[in-house]
Amino acid sequence: MDKMPQWADVVLIPLISLILAAILSALVILGIGEDPVAAVNMMVSGALGSTYGWGYTLYYATNFMFTGLAVAVAFHARLFNIGGEGQAMLGGLGVALVCLYVPWPHWSIALLAACGAAMLFGAIWAAIPAYLQARRGSHIVITTIMFNFIAAALLNYMLVNVMRPVGSMDPASARFAETVHLPTLHELLVPIGINFSKAAPANVSLLVAVLACVVVWALIWRTRLGYEIRAYGHSETGALYAGISPYKITMVAMLISGALAGLMAINNVMGEAERLVLNSTEGAGFIGIAVALMGRSHPFGVFLAAILFGFLYQGGAELALWTNIPRELIVVIQALVILFTGALDNMVRMPLEKIFLALRKGKA
Repeated sequence: MDKMPQWADVVLIPLISLILAAILSALVILGIGEDPVAAVNMMVSGALGSTYGWGYTLYYATNFMFTGLAVAVAFHARLFNIGGEGQAMLGGLGVALVCLYVPWPHWSIALLAACGAAMLFGAIWAAIPAYLQARRGSHIVITTIMFNFIAAALLNYMLVNVMRPVGSMDPASARFAETVHLPTLHELLVPIGINFSKAAPANVSLLVAVLACVVVWALIWRTRLGYEIRAYGHSETGALYAGISPYKITMVAMLISGALAGLMAINNVMGEAERLVLNSTEGAGFIGIAVALMGRSHPFGVFLAAILFGFLYQGGAELALWTNIPRELIVVIQALVILFTGALDNMVRMPLEKIFLALRKGKA
């Protein structure tokens, strides 16, 4: 019997963790002599108070949805994929190759090809650590984090020595053709009478990210493969007894995870920068870990957690721009959210379990 209801695990624990992180963040802001209430108001108005703010919040959230889903799929197979950063970098390389060297007639066709290339490159980069784990026993955490550095070095080489335009000093590819530029939310919403900010980078990739949440939900909870992934994650010995191959599940889960991480590149490379640049991922691969933890590895939870972290990113940028609160403190606030929703999960969970058990005994 479960120690607490499902809704408490999905909603109540993350909510209490957020409140605790907010209280501690407020104390830190007070400690440096600033007003925490004014800081919260600034973050809310900067991230949610205008279509410009919403555009940036949703842009960041799109990145986090892809990387959060990538980590979540691996989590279900009890695999800790922390290589999303490198897989997203290689996904960007795939997107750039498709957009630069193929003359696409329309962005919609280019988007389909770019999605395929991003997923392929991301999956290939995840396949190597997956094989090493499944066949050689190399720990997936070690190999995936090392592959982040290898991906960064490979991307640096490609941009400096292969893809950099002649005469340019910037380690970046040439700009993509006009025909492959993705429409922004402004361009999508104007025809239906909604005036969204032209300057906001949120684009059609947001719809792809939401679709990815639905597809991952259907895969994990409505297919035989998803059942096998979850069964293997819950009990390897039980899965073996049922005839489920550990090699197959490790490879398939990591391939899907890498493909989802690589898919992030359609947002930041094709949708926002419209060229491939160094450090285009900006740490989104690592934020995906926190998003998956906070979202309890459920696609709907990942969606909500991604919106929250998008809010923290955009609100934090506004806070650093218009107040005396340093940018480093915003990173501290984000770290506190990750700490309470991840590492200190049991600090909230165990007292709640005791409360619900006591309530259940009282009713009995």
